[in-house]
Amino acid sequence: MNDQNHGTFVRSPETDKAQVRAYVDYHAGDQKPPSVARVWARPGPAVTISDQTGSGAHEIARRLATVLKAGESPDAPPWTVFDRELVEKALEEHHLPKRLARHMPEDRRSYLDDVLDEILGLRPPSWELIPKIIKTVLHLAETGHVILIGRGAGFITRKLPNVFHVRLIASLAQRIERVEKAENLSAKAAAKFIAKTDSGRGRYVKAHFHSRVDDDLQYHLVLNTDLVPLADAADLVADGARRCFLHFDREV
Repeated sequence: MNDQNHGTFVRSPETDKAQVRAYVDYHAGDQKPPSVARVWARPGPAVTISDQTGSGAHEIARRLATVLKAGESPDAPPWTVFDRELVEKALEEHHLPKRLARHMPEDRRSYLDDVLDEILGLRPPSWELIPKIIKTVLHLAETGHVILIGRGAGFITRKLPNVFHVRLIASLAQRIERVEKAENLSAKAAAKFIAKTDSGRGRYVKAHFHSRVDDDLQYHLVLNTDLVPLADAADLVADGARRCFLHFDREV
């Protein structure tokens, strides 16, 4: 689907992984020591995106990365999108097997499920894994030049002044249409997929961050992608983010 109001909503896992690897490689040797006064370099700019399923987050995030990069000097770090790779990055940073990613849905886990999984050796319990995800999100946000989708990233980084927070919404009809095409589902199956995914995200945020994912006061910008074409949405987010980053630069 190519129309500018809906966006392609096409996922490219191999491209995503290549961009993440390029980001990691760029920063691998960039851990500068603190100054004599023991003051670390200021954190880089970052964006978090919370979305209703099918509202265009992945397409907007990829466009946004391109727009933000185009406005910076050629030697600036690459802007990189972390979504499903966020979990893999957390596992990698904490020396855990990547196969665990299959057992880490964006949903609340019951205490019994956690205990049984730990006993059976399927995965560590949530009370061990969630702090690792939080630590990784904070690390990425402070390193900067990242666009973090989901996993409560906006709530984890809400007190960081270098982070711009976005919420994407859209009508159920438009979201069903996007998910139908993206996941090759019937309209009925797409509606169930949306309901399950959004409910899981709500439980995840409530259980681990004691917040509501649909609380508009948590975000700098809330965009209805029914009314704003995805390409324009990326430009709007970029403009708002740059203003936020400029204010942060002035305060530092």
